[in-house]
Amino acid sequence: MSIIRAPAARWRRPVWSTGRKDCTGTGLGHSRLWFTIGRGIVTEIFYPRIDIPQIRDLGFLIADGQGFWQEIKALPNSTLDLEDPRTPFPHIHHRHERYQFSFQVCTDPDRDVLLIDFALTGDADLRPYLLCAPRLGADARTNRAWVGSWEGRAVLWVEQGPFGLAISCRDPDGRSALGPCAVGEVGASDLWQDFHLNGRMTWGYAEAGPGEVALGGALPPRGTLAVGLGTSKEAAATAAWSSLAEGFPRAADEYTTRWLAWHELCCASQDIASQLPPDIATLYTRSATVIKVHEDRTFPGALVASLSVPWGETSDTLGGYHLVWARDLVESAGALLALGAHKEARQVLAYLISTQQADGHWLQNQWLGGKPFWNGMQLDEVGFPVLLASALKAHDALGDITVTDMILRALSFIVRKGPVTAQDRWEEDAGINTFTLAVVIAALVEGAMFLDGRARSCALMFADYWNARIESWTYTEDDPLSRQFQVPGHYIRVAPPDVLTDQEAEREILPIKNRANDPRLAACCQISNDFLQLVRYGLRDARDPHILASVTVMDGLLKTETPSGPVWHRYNGDGYGEHADGRPFDGTGTGRGWPLLTGERGHYAVAAGDDALPYLQAMAAMAGQGGLLPEQVWDSAPIPEYDLTPGRPSGSAMPLVWAHGEFVKLCHSHVLGVPIDRPVATWRRYRGVRPTPDFRIWQLHQQPRHLRVGDELRIALSAPFTVHWGQDGWQNVCDTPSEDWGLLHVAILPRTTLRDARSVQFTLRWAGGDWIGQDFHIDIRRTS
Repeated sequence: MSIIRAPAARWRRPVWSTGRKDCTGTGLGHSRLWFTIGRGIVTEIFYPRIDIPQIRDLGFLIADGQGFWQEIKALPNSTLDLEDPRTPFPHIHHRHERYQFSFQVCTDPDRDVLLIDFALTGDADLRPYLLCAPRLGADARTNRAWVGSWEGRAVLWVEQGPFGLAISCRDPDGRSALGPCAVGEVGASDLWQDFHLNGRMTWGYAEAGPGEVALGGALPPRGTLAVGLGTSKEAAATAAWSSLAEGFPRAADEYTTRWLAWHELCCASQDIASQLPPDIATLYTRSATVIKVHEDRTFPGALVASLSVPWGETSDTLGGYHLVWARDLVESAGALLALGAHKEARQVLAYLISTQQADGHWLQNQWLGGKPFWNGMQLDEVGFPVLLASALKAHDALGDITVTDMILRALSFIVRKGPVTAQDRWEEDAGINTFTLAVVIAALVEGAMFLDGRARSCALMFADYWNARIESWTYTEDDPLSRQFQVPGHYIRVAPPDVLTDQEAEREILPIKNRANDPRLAACCQISNDFLQLVRYGLRDARDPHILASVTVMDGLLKTETPSGPVWHRYNGDGYGEHADGRPFDGTGTGRGWPLLTGERGHYAVAAGDDALPYLQAMAAMAGQGGLLPEQVWDSAPIPEYDLTPGRPSGSAMPLVWAHGEFVKLCHSHVLGVPIDRPVATWRRYRGVRPTPDFRIWQLHQQPRHLRVGDELRIALSAPFTVHWGQDGWQNVCDTPSEDWGLLHVAILPRTTLRDARSVQFTLRWAGGDWIGQDFHIDIRRTS
């Protein structure tokens, strides 16, 4: 008997499922499988690493065989219950006038198997059917599917490259209960198309692909589905039926027990939760679970930004947010540290040490194994791992990890490349950004505590110098925004690199990525909330006049009141979000409010001695029904056709793990009265007071044109050199060799020699004898 092959589909763009998840889960054990829930069905399954999605979605339709059929994800108002916020064990309910369909989902903690226990009640002639769209290896174009039998039991199989998937079903009596079954190609011969065209299951294709395949089959009214994954379809089938043989109750009990045990280990979380209002405490506990769920098994310490693809229904990206960003990773590790999960935080640091690049920086983002995805450079991502090492040490949780080499290389990169970053933390514009400055200055101070001698002095020299110049680089006065809000000035979002040569930032025009209209806006007319990090890390006092003026502009321009509470935009002119009519982001759009930024505004309130509880309440109100915090919330008039409601999650990414980390830390900060992640040595050194160093630093990429009389000129380069210099038109010429300061080579032109001069001229000769081939001139000013 020949195998009936499904007709091939015309090529189409294979997309992902909704980015708006209601639950994410995994088992704590040997299993290497993660799942997500969105729109009332199972969406992506990840295996064997958290960055490899293996299906697009797995859902159900209900039919009577006489023409009535209903896909459950199209039903409105499905509900998701979590009996305990400590456990990602969702129970999903769908209601129709003819039936109720519900299911529970967990992974087998000991196997690479997802288990779905389902029940259909209602009209007796109704029957559930399985719909599954595989994406083995995250590639929809080369999958092959079969209807088969494994040891006498019906099975749906898929293979592609090194991956195999098998789906089996058992009824409550333990019997194989999958069938009749069919496979097909999406959009042409899949089971959904069969019902769409015929009103019932009429096709019985037993083989499909290679291509974008789909699986389907009839199910009993009650039963348990097992989705097994392995290195072959046979290995996946063996794992799947092994789980079914032991039964859903055994797996669910073990799954729950292990999650509760992990929470018991986090003693700090129990103490903090007891001091929070019940709704805040619930999301606090849920946030701890979400962070832990996003940790990989193959690479302990690697956490992805989110188990979602923003606007996934319209995106075919391979990356999405299931990648590692060093910034998001350290922000999450800071929450783990606060929770008392020291082992996990320490594993994050070990992972970061292993993926540091040879020159000291970290990739913009990467696959878990260290392969780059995007290749930008964000200077804050070089500073964050140093801050994590310092935080672990402050908690006496560093253990036996040796961090000196990592810190030395990271700080060397920072002082060679900074203070300019090729991209800000939003991965967009180059320049000098206050958030990035706060991170790298704190990293220099914290990292210096691990260094000795001149390397320590060099790190602190740059930290003090950059800290002292924050306002001259990033603060503008008497500009359009300041006049609009009647304040003296404000911190700008990004200062152009030219400010390092004493140019005025407000005279420059900067492009803003994703701005749909008028893509160029003067730097003085841009503001973000990035400057709040200066207060959070102790570089500026919360009541500093520059800070207060900037808060006025920020709140006036970026804050939106929603039914859930206040939310802030990333910056004015942001274009990363849905279009005004609700259409998904497609490279342009309108930026929406970020609950994460509500948390950052709450941390400023803590530093200012104000109550942070309103910000926690707003964040909690913005969470989805499963307690997940979104990347963005809709902040315009409701658009029902896109399910966009003011103050509720938009179609971007949900959850954003960074937002959950921020919520956890804000809970701690609210209870303790100080920002929980304020770097210890940085606070001790500055306590919110701007330093006044008596020197200026000159580098090839940082060439000040002026020197204040009485100050030293410190020339810092990456290799040994000699300064050939003179005064007032090359008078009194002499040579000053550089000295090795650990991070850079430094030559100092003493203040006593320059005290009576009006200018200094110099050139440079490398240690090998080659001249740089250029003369430099600096004026010496009698007033600051």
